[in-house]
Amino acid sequence: MEKPVKRLLYWTPRVLSMMFAAFISIFAADVFGHGAGFWQTFLALLMHLIPTLLIVAILVVSWSREWIGGILFIALGVLYIVWAWNKPFGIWSTFLMIAGPPVLVGALFLINWRYRAELRAES
Repeated sequence: MEKPVKRLLYWTPRVLSMMFAAFISIFAADVFGHGAGFWQTFLALLMHLIPTLLIVAILVVSWSREWIGGILFIALGVLYIVWAWNKPFGIWSTFLMIAGPPVLVGALFLINWRYRAELRAES
């Protein structure tokens, strides 16, 4: 395997998961502008950032144990689909935007784990 391909395979799931965490964080901005007090807004913001914190926690674990990250990211995407299946917003485009990236990242982490020895050989 060529060195640029190794680098791409190593960094792609990590960068994509960071980008997905940033994307999910945007949805927490809806807590502002409701006229609530500081502590109520702060608490609502913390609650809305729980999915982001979960993604970051999985990323931290995944950084050195790719197989765990692969399984957890795929499970995260599947759990979202199961949870949102009969909701009014449970349409294919929403599934693709919210559940698609974690499943893709999970698959990339599993591929990364499969070729781990080869990826680490020349690092």
